[in-house]
Amino acid sequence: MARASLIDDYVTALDRRLRGPAALKDDLLAEARDSLDDAADAHRSRGLPDTDAQRRAVTEFGPVTTVARDYQSVLGLAHGTRTLRTVILVLPLAHLLWELNRRFWIGAWDPFAAPPPDWYLLVARANDAASWVAAGAALLALLTGRALARRGVGATTLARLAGAVAVVAVGAATTGNLSIMAATAHLDPSRLLMPPPVLAASLVSLLVLARLAVLARRCVVFSSV
Repeated sequence: MARASLIDDYVTALDRRLRGPAALKDDLLAEARDSLDDAADAHRSRGLPDTDAQRRAVTEFGPVTTVARDYQSVLGLAHGTRTLRTVILVLPLAHLLWELNRRFWIGAWDPFAAPPPDWYLLVARANDAASWVAAGAALLALLTGRALARRGVGATTLARLAGAVAVVAVGAATTGNLSIMAATAHLDPSRLLMPPPVLAASLVSLLVLARLAVLARRCVVFSSV
């Protein structure tokens, strides 16, 4: 069946309004096109001219802005769910691998020349716990989202919840990482001069956090409908 220009224009306009995971977006657009084609075929079978059949199908499908809002909520929720799962997996794994790498190349930390102040110990403990707390918050958000979905909460609300938790979780992990680096530099800058493999692992950890920050920001963007 030849594609009619009115349907093409509608799908193109819908495409321009959607942001999110490419594969799911393509599926939604294909679904919309199939529905429009089927409706146009039905109207043509009743004797309507091709252009009128397409126009009727497009009108019945709904305004682009309304359909785009519904589809965008699905895309936002899909991206938010994927980001939370990534946080659950990647943050603890990155922290664990860094610790194993550090213990292999450095072993136990050398004691400070003088006992570190209480605030430094607090920062260190917070940093050690940040990745695990962030991952736990992401897991809780996923479980809560599923429970709310079963109670009929809309995709837009769930997408915004996922985005908010992702931003807070990644922000907490990043803050903990940067805080311990700054605190260590303040007390004893020489401790930051670690063996190259550990420095490389630290750089990888920062890159991972940067990537997660991008994903978390997209959660907020994609859920803004």
